[in-house]
Amino acid sequence: MSTQQLPVVVIGAGPVGLAAATHLVERGIEPLVLETGSRAGAAVREWSHVRLFSTWGEVVDPAAEKLLAPTGWTRPGPATYPSGGEWAERYLQPLADALGDKVRTGATVTGVSRAGRDRIVDAGREQQPFVVHVEYADGREQRVFARAVIDASGTWATAGPAGGSGLAALGERAAADRITYRVPDLKDPAVRARYAGRRTAVIGSGASAFTALAYLAELAQSEDGRGTHALWILRRGISGSTFGGGTADQLPARGALGLAAKAAVDQGHADAVTGFRTEAFESDADGRLVLVGEDGRRLDPVDEVIVLTGFRPDLSFLNELRLGLDERLQAPLELAPLIDPNQHSCGTVYPHGHRELSHPEQGVYLVGMKAYGRAPTFLAMTGYEQVRSVAAAIAGDLDSADRVELTLPETGVCGGAGLFDTAATSDAPKNDADGCCTASSGPRLVQLAAPTAVDASAKDAPAGGCCGS
Repeated sequence: MSTQQLPVVVIGAGPVGLAAATHLVERGIEPLVLETGSRAGAAVREWSHVRLFSTWGEVVDPAAEKLLAPTGWTRPGPATYPSGGEWAERYLQPLADALGDKVRTGATVTGVSRAGRDRIVDAGREQQPFVVHVEYADGREQRVFARAVIDASGTWATAGPAGGSGLAALGERAAADRITYRVPDLKDPAVRARYAGRRTAVIGSGASAFTALAYLAELAQSEDGRGTHALWILRRGISGSTFGGGTADQLPARGALGLAAKAAVDQGHADAVTGFRTEAFESDADGRLVLVGEDGRRLDPVDEVIVLTGFRPDLSFLNELRLGLDERLQAPLELAPLIDPNQHSCGTVYPHGHRELSHPEQGVYLVGMKAYGRAPTFLAMTGYEQVRSVAAAIAGDLDSADRVELTLPETGVCGGAGLFDTAATSDAPKNDADGCCTASSGPRLVQLAAPTAVDASAKDAPAGGCCGS
C-alpha cells in the first residue's frame, strides 16, 4: 500500500487543526479533519461567552486567510478582540466550510496505530500506513488509512480535578452536581441563578480562576446577586506574583484581569485560603459541601465549587503508537524543556517546529495545546507556526520546515479564560492554570465592570480570554 497517496489525518477542527489542514492543502496534500463535535470549533464554542485577550490580527492563520479570500471573507478589524463565540462563527466555521468535505464532524477518533502492527512489532513498521479508527455520531465505525497523523485535539475535554494530588478528591465525583470545571457564564439566567446569593469555592490560581472571581464579584454587586461570596482556594501562598503582571503586563487585557481578581479580594467579595490542598468533599447537616484539606483543615460550608486547576491531554487513543513524552508535562521530549512553566512564560518559549514535535513513531505529531501537555503557556500563533513547519516536513520541504521564525512578546505566563467585557492576566504557576493567549499591545488599566471612577483608557478596553486548540 503506497502511503504517499493517502491523506493526512488531522484530529480536531479547532483553530490549530483547521490551520494544519489549510497548510497541507497549500502544499497539495490531502487532509482529512476528524472532529468529535457537531460543528467546527466545538471546544471554543463551549467558552463562547469569554473574550480573548488576543486581537483578530493575532488569531487568524495567514494561510487560512489566503484560503478564505476567494470566498469573499474578510478578517474583522485586526485590532479588535473576538469572543470565543465570534471566533468560532466568524472564522473557524467559514474556514471549515471552505475546506468542505475535508472536514468531518461528529467523528470521534477512538484509536490510532500502524496497519497490522501494534506498538510491540518492529518488522516493517515504518513502511505501514497509519490506521485510524473512527466512530461517528450515528454509531457507524470506520477505519481510515493515513500517511501521517496530526493530533490537534487539544486538552479542553480533560479538566484537572480538585484533589491536590492530581487525583479526584474523595467525594468529588459524588458532589458532581455542584461542581463545574469551567468558568460559568453568569449572563445566562439559569447559570446566574445557580450562583446568586450563594457561597462558592473557586479552586485554582490561573487566569480562569481570576475570571471566575471577577464574575462572582460583579454578581455580588448586582441587585439580584446580593449575598454572593467567593472562597478562593490556592494550593500555594499569595506573593507579589499571584495576581500576574498587572499594568506591566504586555497583554493589557490579561494584566487587568489580575487586578480585577485582586479587587474582588480587597473589596471583600472573596476570601483567600492559601496552602490548601483539597483531599475530600464532605456534606454538613444541611447538605452543603465542606472541603477538607490534606492538613486536616475543614473550611466553612459552600454551596457550589468551581474547579479551575488546568487541563491535561487525553492520550488513551494513541496508546498503540510509540510516543516520546516528558514524564512530567506529557509533552514531546524535545519540546518539554522549552515550555516548562517553572522556567518559561509566553514570551520566553523558544520558537519550535517539526523536530521538537517529532516522536519515535515517525509521521505522528501532537500540535497545539495537545503538544503542551499539562503546560499552560500556549499561544495561538505558536500553534500556527507549529503546523506550518509540520506540513512542510510532511511535504519533504525540510528547508522550510526547519526555518522556524516567530517573535513572541515577553509577558507573564499565559493562561486560561478571561472576562467577556473586562480584562485579563495570569499567574499560571505549574498546573493551576489553563489555556492560551496571543500577543497584544501596550498595557492599559481596565477595571471590572460597573465600579466607580473607571480609568478613561478602560472604556473600550478588551476583555481577557483563551484561544485553545
